[in-house]
Amino acid sequence: CPCPLPSGDTALSRLVRRLLSARRSLDLCLFSFSCPQLARAVQLLHRRGVRVRLVTDAQYMGLHGSQIGRLRHAGIQVRHDQHSGYMHHKFAIVDRRMLITGSLNWTTQAIQSNRENVLVVEDSVYVKAFQDEFERIWEEYNPANYSFF
Repeated sequence: CPCPLPSGDTALSRLVRRLLSARRSLDLCLFSFSCPQLARAVQLLHRRGVRVRLVTDAQYMGLHGSQIGRLRHAGIQVRHDQHSGYMHHKFAIVDRRMLITGSLNWTTQAIQSNRENVLVVEDSVYVKAFQDEFERIWEEYNPANYSFF
């Protein structure tokens, strides 16, 4: 990667370090994803053999600057909604043990300019609730289940 991952002790570098701690899996459920540094971290995990799955909003995945196409091109599994309304979740689950959630969209604008919050939780009760929601949405957005007529 020609661009380095963030260094120093910033909110972005702390988030990247949490993501890069994944050894087995990273499940992402994100409304908007346009931050190149976070995309590089996700791609690095994928190249290391971590199973990465991403659920996103269909309307926002094609916007200018979106990293979704880049991640798909890298071989990362991506699914998106097929109906009106937004898939508005913003959470990540690292190795089924760590939940990262909050108001933060994974965009450069949100990271550099917005007032956002991120909560990191390693309590199995909360992680399981979000993992169950991810699995439910992952199956709901399975292309095999789409109806076109």
